[in-house]
Amino acid sequence: MAGMSAKRKSNLGKKTKKSPPGKAKKALKAKKVSAPQLAAEVGGEKLTFNHAMVYAADVRRALSFYRDLLGFKLVDEFRHDDIPVYARLRAPGGDGTIALHLAGPGTPMASDGVRLYFEIREVDDFCRKLQARGFYITQMPRMMPWGWRHAYLNDPDGHEISIYWAGENRMKKTVMRAAKEVEQASSTKGR
Repeated sequence: MAGMSAKRKSNLGKKTKKSPPGKAKKALKAKKVSAPQLAAEVGGEKLTFNHAMVYAADVRRALSFYRDLLGFKLVDEFRHDDIPVYARLRAPGGDGTIALHLAGPGTPMASDGVRLYFEIREVDDFCRKLQARGFYITQMPRMMPWGWRHAYLNDPDGHEISIYWAGENRMKKTVMRAAKEVEQASSTKGR
């Protein structure tokens, strides 16, 4: 109870009056709160994205990939017995950061449903440079139905990564609509 507000503490002893079911539903419908109102209710501050945490079986190996191959800049590093167990890196072309964290014993490395996206205008050249350094790319750059050029690869721990360029098609609804039409046409052919 120590962390509870004074108002809430004073309401603990009061009996609550129950509304008939119809009135409760109306009250819930009338109580819809927009996102800005919700933000104001929780302090008025806007949520910001800080970083993505990437768990690694070997932080030194992950550093070699993100820093030495992709060009991220090391911001902070923590070592235990001279072995890196945590590293924070900044993207070479912006303020975005990722953190590499040593995974505990037996922690699965699979990140099903999560993919990191890194954007670069010269996606083809970038991928050729990665290949020249011996890195395997699961899908070389190609134009996707939604109008973005994508390449796919995995980091040393198997985390999926997309290297892409959206360019002028970044937010065009017509491109997204066209992609949806292509998807619908291909699913109709499969029937």
